[in-house]
Amino acid sequence: MLSIFGRAAASKATNPVGKALLRTGLTPNSVTIIGTLGSIICAVTLFPTGHLFWGAWAIAAFVVFDMLDGAMARAQGGGTSFGAVLDASCDRIADGAIFGAIAWWAIYTAHSQHLLIATLISLVTSQVISYVKARAEASGLSANVGLIERPDRLVIVLVGAVLTGAGEYLDIQWMAGVIYPAMWILAIASVITVGQRLLEVRKGYLREKELVNAGGGQ
Repeated sequence: MLSIFGRAAASKATNPVGKALLRTGLTPNSVTIIGTLGSIICAVTLFPTGHLFWGAWAIAAFVVFDMLDGAMARAQGGGTSFGAVLDASCDRIADGAIFGAIAWWAIYTAHSQHLLIATLISLVTSQVISYVKARAEASGLSANVGLIERPDRLVIVLVGAVLTGAGEYLDIQWMAGVIYPAMWILAIASVITVGQRLLEVRKGYLREKELVNAGGGQ
């Protein structure tokens, strides 16, 4: 949802920064790689060791930096097909690192099987959501629907981690448990989104089939 409603506002904010980064000699692909590596390193070093608050803020900073690759590509007159594949692949890797790190914390620090299950559901469905869309487009269909996309996932998981880390530091019990409902909300919303996209693909397939049948009957 955020990727749809917040895209125009984000572009206005990032376009000037993207132009400035190009003047430094950086390329959109290098920004993609730097942002991804930063997110991975912060996730696997800070989350498993219990530093949820600082880990979430550090990852958020690299996620924002990673968003600038699109602004840089637009400033150059458009991105490349390789850049699009690289960006999508790096997003999947970064998401896997973030959810994997939270899963590690859930089982070895929080000792919560329920949180582990919610995190693993979120990890798998986050990959499937993107895969369904990519596979549908490769087949000439559309799956550009759904309750939740990557920006929404990141907001939910990072806000949950920030509040949980702050709650633990301040010894506020209810705040220290925010990560639990946050991950279950994310897991349920992600499962719904997978279903929505598969249904959209099926509708598109049936429409195409009807058109083919109608054309054959003329």
